[in-house]
Amino acid sequence: MKASKQWCVWLFLLASFVWLFQASQAIAQDQAQPPQQQVAQDQDGQNQTADDQDPPGRVARLNFSQGSVSFQPGGENDWVTAVPNRPMVTGDNLWADEDSRAEVHVGSTAIRLGPKTGITFLEVGDQATQIRLAQGSLIVRVRHVDDDDSYEIDTPNVAFTLLQPGEYRLDVDPDGNHTDITVWHGRGEVTGGGFSYTVVANQRATFTGTDHLDYDLGQVAGNDDFDSWVFERDQREDQSDSADYVSREMTGYEDLDEYGSWSYVAGYGPCWRPVGVAVGWAPYRFGHWVWIGPWGWTWVEDEPWGFAPFHYGRWAFAGGGWFWVPGPVVVRPMWAPALVGFVGGGPGFHFSVAIGGGGGVGWFPLAPGEVFVPGYRVSRTYVNNVNLTNTRVNVSRITNVYNTVVINRSTTVNNIIYANQHVDGGVTVVSHDTFVNAQPVARNIVQVPSREIESAPVTHVVAAEPVRASVFGAGRPVANRPPAAVLSRQVVARRTPAPMPRSFDQKVAQAGGHLNQQPLVRQEPAGRPAPVNQSRLNQATSNQAGSNQGASNQAARQPQPQEGFHSFGQPNSGTNQAKPLPRVWEAQGTPEPENRNTQPSSGTRPQQPIEQQPAQQWSHPLAKPAPAVQERNPEQEQQQAQKFNSWQQQRPAPAPKPAPRYSPPPPPPPKK
Repeated sequence: MKASKQWCVWLFLLASFVWLFQASQAIAQDQAQPPQQQVAQDQDGQNQTADDQDPPGRVARLNFSQGSVSFQPGGENDWVTAVPNRPMVTGDNLWADEDSRAEVHVGSTAIRLGPKTGITFLEVGDQATQIRLAQGSLIVRVRHVDDDDSYEIDTPNVAFTLLQPGEYRLDVDPDGNHTDITVWHGRGEVTGGGFSYTVVANQRATFTGTDHLDYDLGQVAGNDDFDSWVFERDQREDQSDSADYVSREMTGYEDLDEYGSWSYVAGYGPCWRPVGVAVGWAPYRFGHWVWIGPWGWTWVEDEPWGFAPFHYGRWAFAGGGWFWVPGPVVVRPMWAPALVGFVGGGPGFHFSVAIGGGGGVGWFPLAPGEVFVPGYRVSRTYVNNVNLTNTRVNVSRITNVYNTVVINRSTTVNNIIYANQHVDGGVTVVSHDTFVNAQPVARNIVQVPSREIESAPVTHVVAAEPVRASVFGAGRPVANRPPAAVLSRQVVARRTPAPMPRSFDQKVAQAGGHLNQQPLVRQEPAGRPAPVNQSRLNQATSNQAGSNQGASNQAARQPQPQEGFHSFGQPNSGTNQAKPLPRVWEAQGTPEPENRNTQPSSGTRPQQPIEQQPAQQWSHPLAKPAPAVQERNPEQEQQQAQKFNSWQQQRPAPAPKPAPRYSPPPPPPPKK
């Protein structure tokens, strides 16, 4: 009888334990996935909410401005002066005022704004670049088009899809009723008014009206000042030496030649070193911090070259100076907000030195081979890729750090020696107020004893909540902004735009005032391996030197191909041959700036018809779906043919090629 009672007690306890476990799991699931959120699938096929998707691996960068150029963060109402090197993301706005110009890069794609031009980035993603051109002149140079890439420019009456690498210009008049499209190289597809139109190299197409389009086709006009300026900038990029050491898809590579030089550093391979820097210069010191969603704290460097070296690769201190180590040459390396380790920014730690304004925050640049753990919510695959495309490191090392931070729930890593934490002057410390208010770091450095810095725990998160100034950065409030009609003007879009970002105040309210407190890394189901994915990533070229172990170990320890990567250069011999590259189209050769009326090269992307899609359903304040494309009747087809034939007949005759000169064969070598 006694044994029977004990057995019943054990059964009751077991049932209670199972019930409690299931309840806790349900609560955790409800907290992780709020109701009424769109469910998508990540790269590994795992179900997740839209808010949990990995952030894109590329952003836009303002690298040049002339005159008065204004910037508005997505979701906000105020405008500030545009600050060079400020990353621009989906929802951001840019305005070049009268007698002003601006240049933006997204990877190898250059976007140039003429005077009185306003654009919105409807989307900046891994495969999509969608721009709203509400008014003004825009010239886009596309160097590389992948199978899955989408480049679309939307105007008030047409949507223009860029199908091939090339150079394109769009002009929208102030009332938004007229769009001119010029194609020097490449091929594009126009959708609007219920029809589609193909525009090829050496054509200028004009579209007037909204619901019904009047379409005309003519020759490319002569170059104006804006064209000449753009072609000169293109020629400068075409001749970039840095493209020999990094991928052109690394945003910001084009400014490295002018401000530094490349040299071989033992143990790291080809490295870049800036010239003309200030005394006491160190990476991540001459600039400021901003808050950009979904990444969070993001570094903005002051120097005109200060983009690529602070969002890709790693920094090494060698020979008494700082060198930037770009890492493996891959088709498209992944952008990161700041590749640093933080000291003093985590919870429960304070420097002994009195630092006003809520304590101090310190950081140092990560060295080659050191693992970057994002302080924002990402997948395990993202952690692999953001490291493998920016430094030489194996998956095992990434896994060890990942397990420490994520599996063991530790925000600090105490069992790893970080090289630059122990470099004299390598760590930068500022007050909390300087950090969150986007104030210039170099003017507000706090001196902390080196022994305290070297013993401080390293963290991957900062216990600092952003404020409104964190979003706007160092830009000053300005009155120069697009006219009200341009600000609210809708454009015609063929591709569904990304949702508009919420304002900073709305985000803070939704997060309950704790916008910076979020789980570090999204957990994946147990037992599922974290693949090293993304076909667009490639392993470093076999001839690029580089290993953290030093030059003496290079011959004995050749880097092994990482899983999921393939060579960007010559294929390997033997059994470990590289997998074939994904099918891409590249602009070949260097176009002559004085003659833009040449046909696209043979390597460009073939024309692809726009697939018929069902009627798009979205609610976007700045874009409306393009009307469904109709089939033309015979009369309309005849009109199209007449316009094309008229354009072809008016084309200037090509310059005659010189007759080949006869060269006699060389005499045979003398007989021995």
